[in-house]
Amino acid sequence: MTATKSVVTGGSGFIGRLLVDALLARGDDVTVVDFSEKPPRPDVRFLRVDLRDADKTRAFCAGQDVIFHNASIVHTRRSREEDVWAVNFGGARNVLAGCREHGVARLVYVSSASAVYEGRDIENGDESLPYSRISQAPYADSKIAAEKEILQANGKGGLLTCAIRPHVVFGPGDERFLPAILQRAKTGRLKYGVGLGRKLSDFTYASNVADALLLADEKLVPGSMAAGHAYFITNGEPMGFWDFVSQILARLRLPPIRGRVPFPIAYAVAAAYEAVDTLRGGTLNSEDGLSRFAIRYMCTHHYFSIARARRDLGYVPAVSIADGIERTARHLEQTGLA
Repeated sequence: MTATKSVVTGGSGFIGRLLVDALLARGDDVTVVDFSEKPPRPDVRFLRVDLRDADKTRAFCAGQDVIFHNASIVHTRRSREEDVWAVNFGGARNVLAGCREHGVARLVYVSSASAVYEGRDIENGDESLPYSRISQAPYADSKIAAEKEILQANGKGGLLTCAIRPHVVFGPGDERFLPAILQRAKTGRLKYGVGLGRKLSDFTYASNVADALLLADEKLVPGSMAAGHAYFITNGEPMGFWDFVSQILARLRLPPIRGRVPFPIAYAVAAAYEAVDTLRGGTLNSEDGLSRFAIRYMCTHHYFSIARARRDLGYVPAVSIADGIERTARHLEQTGLA
């Protein structure tokens, strides 16, 4: 039996590396596409490609069965909009064009739960929620635009598409969410949380996201309920955002959070921080939680139903929040990052 030929864009990153491992375990012939200069492991074909390069992006789709489009710039400040849109939306368009040109059968897109977020509470939200009608940040706006085009392309020219919407992903190998929190905690700068209430959030252990991506690919067959649809993927265990952070800090024996800063104060600080950053040219991938978008997230309920993913994809979170925290903590300790 011929191995499935799979491409993972952003395959050297956090979720991408786990997905590559899972595909290899499935027996796939895997190609990793990334702007990084380092492949995630030595036994995969590696291509260094800037997704803004339309010709090179279309070219790597040739001869492939499925593209997992995972690469994006996660940047929730209102700066560097041109770069964010060029990669997140322009890159997705180039990937989609490559799929059409080369007759790729399946395209699975790693989207974001922020596609439906408007700065207000979302409690047990499902896929019937509309896309956000207001601009929150170039990251969310560009992910919405990309998801729309990819899902609208379903069924055209034989291409089947699906979008997976994870929310607050954590686990070993994370270079963004928990590292920023731990760095602040270790330097004594995480004395206070944000917001006076207990707002519930979803969290998603990273390998659960990889599992969902494989399930989506396996379900993308003619007549499938999954084709042309988006799915929220979380652990299905909503908890207080700062409760989650406190559990991490306690497990790693770091100083606990002493109190809370009211939303208006935190939001004003984030706005000022963003303004200074923008004047300096804007930094990518170094937000440290200080963006207006992030502050809103911490101060609203945002958790989602995974019933549709269970029904259509057969998705069941294999790793619980508690087990995920323990695995992540052990990894951080073993690597000297705790």
